[in-house]
Amino acid sequence: MDKLHRPLAGSDAVSVGRFSTSPASKKLIGRAFYESLGSPKMILAPMVDQSEFVGDSLAWRALTRSFMNPEASRDLLAYTPMLHARLFTETIKYRDHHFQPTRTGLASMPQVDADTTHTDSFLDGHPAFDRPLAVQFCANEPEELLEAAKYVQPYCDVVDLNLGCPQGIARRGNYGAFLQEDWDRIYRLINILHMKLDIPVSAKIRILETKERTLDYAKMVVSAGASILTVHGRQRDQKGHKTGLADWSVLRYLRENLPPDTVIFANGNILRHEDIARCLEMTGADGVMSAEGNLYDPTIFGKPPQIGSEGREYWRGRDGRGGYRMDAVFRRYMDIIYRYVLETPPPSRKPLFLPSDPPPIEDPASRSPTDNTEQPPAKRQRRDNKPERTTSPNLISMQAHLFHLLRSLVSQHTEIRDALARCRAGDIPAFENVLALVEKVTREGLIDYESHPEKYDEAPEEASNVAAKGFEAEPTDYESSVATVKACKRPWWVCQPYVRPLPKEALEKGSLTLSKKDKKKMEDEAATLARTADEARNVSRREDLDAKDGLERSEIAQQAMVCG
Repeated sequence: MDKLHRPLAGSDAVSVGRFSTSPASKKLIGRAFYESLGSPKMILAPMVDQSEFVGDSLAWRALTRSFMNPEASRDLLAYTPMLHARLFTETIKYRDHHFQPTRTGLASMPQVDADTTHTDSFLDGHPAFDRPLAVQFCANEPEELLEAAKYVQPYCDVVDLNLGCPQGIARRGNYGAFLQEDWDRIYRLINILHMKLDIPVSAKIRILETKERTLDYAKMVVSAGASILTVHGRQRDQKGHKTGLADWSVLRYLRENLPPDTVIFANGNILRHEDIARCLEMTGADGVMSAEGNLYDPTIFGKPPQIGSEGREYWRGRDGRGGYRMDAVFRRYMDIIYRYVLETPPPSRKPLFLPSDPPPIEDPASRSPTDNTEQPPAKRQRRDNKPERTTSPNLISMQAHLFHLLRSLVSQHTEIRDALARCRAGDIPAFENVLALVEKVTREGLIDYESHPEKYDEAPEEASNVAAKGFEAEPTDYESSVATVKACKRPWWVCQPYVRPLPKEALEKGSLTLSKKDKKKMEDEAATLARTADEARNVSRREDLDAKDGLERSEIAQQAMVCG
């Protein structure tokens, strides 16, 4: 039995590896449940159509776990993408396309005491490589949510209710963050799972307009039966160019005012591995969830290797900063696809290039066909060699994941961007072609760095663009993302986060247009600031006059100012 995880519950549970797959005599909840998982500190967030097995189940989760040593990987709790409870219960095809715990699928409701130790285990929730796992649903009807949760409870450790999705589709469907005014409905959604499921329930929320209101909201969610409360430190309207910064002070306020045994996960502002410890310290949360940071850098939860032990996968510059190479991460991703999704051995690959390697001897007869694929093939050839259409969620999301991973690289090498754009789901040779191109340009980048390291010490392009518009490297009278961009910047062949411009920067660039409501709010704030500044100037002017007259100015006690 592996040492990766602890058992979920009591002695009469049927276990696979270290996880219970049937209900114990007594369901663990709250902190006792959290501790039974090993008290994970790192949480891989649920993302719509992104955190799947390469999209909808395990591959991206497996890739993320692969950069953590086996002992540390018990500190990672992963979530599935958000699943629609009603569609999940009504449609077999939806279940098969979005959740694949067994080879035979979920045509009918699984038995609560089903023994999943047999070879039928497939991808999602596999006891050997995809646990601990939370399955997240969006819903607005308690009975629909309960039925959907019963389908997945034998294959996961906790069922999560999404109360944080701010997108338009959630508004139209009346779920996610658009339920946050309907506390009675939220209570019933959580409570029915708490009372009738054999595993715990958790919930993910966003902060409200005030910290006091957010505290009342959190108390209601916990009282309904949520064993874990994940709090995204942004409000519902903070999305897209208006995303801005998450407010960790509200999370700290919740930690200090909720019962001490409440399990809290913090979400927001996690761009780098270093942010995890900083967030834990500043918020007092039990765990830290990363969403977008993990999409651009799936190594975010892994500790960097020590200096001198980087190997071929990790790059470190002369300033001591570094990160995992994109070609290395891309290779791992492809190999996971082969092993788990295609169930075939990965192809044999040459070691990744290092500048210290002897020059390769190129054999013209062994040239790969990928060397001549920068131009699209002829139309007839494209039609004749068109790959079979796949419905596998494991293959459909590959392209989207790779565009996130390779963002800084394809901005430098548009031929690779175009090659990736031409890839179709299930066309593995096309993705292997992109990998070959990535390895080629990474080799060129490493050689160029060795020859001209000073080129890579310059300020990043994003920071230069902001500075050209008058922004300072450090925040002045408003927030700036420039310092964060500089801290996160790495050479284009190294995994790195995408730093979104803050709303005021987006306004300056013209990429954000304010609504009438937002304009009125900003005008009111500006007027308030102007009045405050005028009052301060008037006080200063009076002080100067008094000083000239030799008069000493004394402060009036606050208690004496009640009636003016």
